[in-house]
Amino acid sequence: MKHSEFKIGLEFWMSGSKWRCTDIGTRTIIAIKANMFDDSFDEERPPYSVAEHVLDEYDLPACAINREDSNG
Repeated sequence: MKHSEFKIGLEFWMSGSKWRCTDIGTRTIIAIKANMFDDSFDEERPPYSVAEHVLDEYDLPACAINREDSNG
C-alpha cells in the first residue's frame, strides 16, 4: 500500500495479521493489531490499551486491504 491510501480507522493486513490504523504521520503510519480486542473492549476510540506500532516506508509494501494480497 502507499502512504496516501491509509486513513485513521482503516483495517488492513500485514504479515498474516489484521491491523488498524490509529494515526498518520508525515512519513509513518501508526497501527495496532486489530485482533487484540476482546468483546468487552471499546475499540471505537482512543486511547487503546494495546501497543501501537510505527510502520515506515519499508513496511508499507507488505500492507494490503485484502488478506490474500498481504505478505505473510
